[in-house]
Amino acid sequence: MRVRSTLQRVLEPIYADKPLVEHALRKLDGAVDLLKQTAVFSLPALARPDPRRIYVTLTALCNLRCKGCLYGVSQFMPGQQLPWPLVRDLLDDARALGIRNVRLYGGEPLLYRDLPKVVRHATEIGLHTWMTTNGILLRERFDALFDAGLRHLDFGFYGTGAEYDTYVRRNDRFRRLEEGISYVRDRYGKAVTIKMGWLLMRPTCSPEALRETWAFATRYDTPIYVNLFHYSLPYFTEGTESELKFDPADRAMVERVVDELLQLQQQSPHMFENSRIGLQSIPDWLIRGANMRVPCTERELIWVGADGTVQMCYVTFRLGNLHEKRLKELLFSPEHHRAARDSVALNCPNCHCSYDRRTNEHFATRRLYSTRTLRA
Repeated sequence: MRVRSTLQRVLEPIYADKPLVEHALRKLDGAVDLLKQTAVFSLPALARPDPRRIYVTLTALCNLRCKGCLYGVSQFMPGQQLPWPLVRDLLDDARALGIRNVRLYGGEPLLYRDLPKVVRHATEIGLHTWMTTNGILLRERFDALFDAGLRHLDFGFYGTGAEYDTYVRRNDRFRRLEEGISYVRDRYGKAVTIKMGWLLMRPTCSPEALRETWAFATRYDTPIYVNLFHYSLPYFTEGTESELKFDPADRAMVERVVDELLQLQQQSPHMFENSRIGLQSIPDWLIRGANMRVPCTERELIWVGADGTVQMCYVTFRLGNLHEKRLKELLFSPEHHRAARDSVALNCPNCHCSYDRRTNEHFATRRLYSTRTLRA
């Protein structure tokens, strides 16, 4: 177990009921991380694996057919699901290795039969657990998850009304999403945190679309994280006619939306998961794409696919497969150490995963976007 994880486990009982102490310790931890990241970015050979989060794709099945996604269709891990015993061992290994945060998603995790069993086990062994869902089945299935211990969820948001249904290529789905979010909020109130992952792509990149999104978020108290249309994830696409991606001619359009995001954040900072610096960087991340050479922080991540694939990130750096070896045998291997170094040096397809954090933890990039004004 790593030193940081050991200290966290020892100190948790001390600050559990002392929020000011916890806040101070987290600020100190963040400052140490920034110093460490700075050293690593200057000399990538110093990079070491530091897994803190594990993202578990329980199933490749999905009840939507989103224009920008290959889950639920034949091209990506068709029909694959992780068996419960394998997931149980995975969670046990993660806990033993000092990984404290687990994200359950898919595909659509609410289609995974053993999801309540997974949630119960994860919470019982002390993992901070959250679920990413499209929300369509929340009304029918959330009660069992709450009983199992789930208290945190986030959901994808791709527009409102007919625009949402057009993107997911299924009728009446926006209504069911809203019913699901409304049900959880009305029944459980503040006992459940709900966050929105708003996908900024060409169809949603307008002040009008943002205002409709904002109205939904404020109605149900779901803070927003702005996700960006992705060009390198193996399960994302640009749409049937590349209608989702941005090109240089779209910069002014993106900047108008970012200006409005910044104004909304200034009015209601508690409603945004993004930092101001991260928001200001969005036009460059979207327009420059792989040319944004900002060092990566994903050596803190482990991604598990529905077929058992284990990678250090969503896109690349394969470490093995859980059907062949347990997680504890795959982490901190020579391949894992090499992947950590290569990720910092961007010896990879590059992407904009964790773009907000990457922007903030690279001094030169942080300085650029902390002083930049997009528009008058």
